[in-house]
Amino acid sequence: MNLRVGIVGLANVGKSTLFNALLKKQVAFAANYPFATIEPNIGVVPVPDVRLAQLAEITKQEEKMDTLPPIVPAVVEFVDIAGLVKGASEGQGLGNKFLSHIREVNIICHVVRFFTDSNIVHVAGDVNPERDREIVETELMLADLQTLTKQVEPFGFAQGKPQGKSTKEDFERWDVILKLKTGLDAGKLARDVLTDPEERLLVRDLQLLTMKPILYVANASESQLSDTALQLGTVPILPICAETEAQLAGLSEDEQKEYLKSLGLDASGLDRLIQRAYEMLGLLSFLTTGVIESRAWTVENGTKAPQAAGVIHTDFEKKFIKADVISFEDFINPGGLAPRSLGVGGWKAAREKGLVRSEGKEYVMKDGEVVEFKIGA
Repeated sequence: MNLRVGIVGLANVGKSTLFNALLKKQVAFAANYPFATIEPNIGVVPVPDVRLAQLAEITKQEEKMDTLPPIVPAVVEFVDIAGLVKGASEGQGLGNKFLSHIREVNIICHVVRFFTDSNIVHVAGDVNPERDREIVETELMLADLQTLTKQVEPFGFAQGKPQGKSTKEDFERWDVILKLKTGLDAGKLARDVLTDPEERLLVRDLQLLTMKPILYVANASESQLSDTALQLGTVPILPICAETEAQLAGLSEDEQKEYLKSLGLDASGLDRLIQRAYEMLGLLSFLTTGVIESRAWTVENGTKAPQAAGVIHTDFEKKFIKADVISFEDFINPGGLAPRSLGVGGWKAAREKGLVRSEGKEYVMKDGEVVEFKIGA
């Protein structure tokens, strides 16, 4: 699965600057890794994972290859969702187009302006992050209320039985819809109204906007990045300087490290954004390596081995026999006995030391595991 992040925000909050930085990173990504061209409003960037280069180096040596196998990281699609203005839920600005794009993403990245710049006019006249957040969230809630209002009440009961084609589940669903309407009218997001997974499942088909996780990005100046006082009510925020990200995208890897070090940061804002999105959505990456490629695959926490195999190819889930599994640390340095250097690990060495486990259909995948799936004919 690919993680799909929708970038939203009011005009002049730095959303376009952030997205342009993503596009620059996409160009660098495409130059180093094989990947298909995507629409102009989508930036496809790699999930940071230093483990892949190590797997590729070990595979090259183990398989006596002349060159490294291709490295294919997991990727994140960032969707530039432009045009939100007050009244979007009623068709103002890009209106419905804006809202339909949000329905297609896994998580909303809400960019809120914290920086001040007299040369960049704020749509509301002054910098007020809390007010801006409320404008965007209100439009999302109004759009959800419109969706809920269109739902039709099921037929009633007679002699204790549902009438017509209505089922018990239809009535349970209707109760959840009424609960959502009450909550949204009171200014609550749908995900805060419904905390029971079974209730959420009943209305999943409605694709409510405020049911999606929201990652709040504070677009701050460089001087604000280390400001611990930055806050947006009680919600967690991720401080990022969009201008800095744009500059980083044009630097070499070594230059980026030096620049980040001068700011007291150990990772770019874009990398931290990806990591936070993974955490919020409960995602992990398992790894595969061989002569064809060294690759990271994204699945949800709790995914069992057959379903993980199905991410590679749908037939693999049906024909799954077992999974040979080993931790990344044991794979690159089996047993921990040899000096910590590339070239001492790999499947053969790990198997000789008895470190590779054979797992069945009920095995739950863990982040960073290196896997070989055994598939039947």
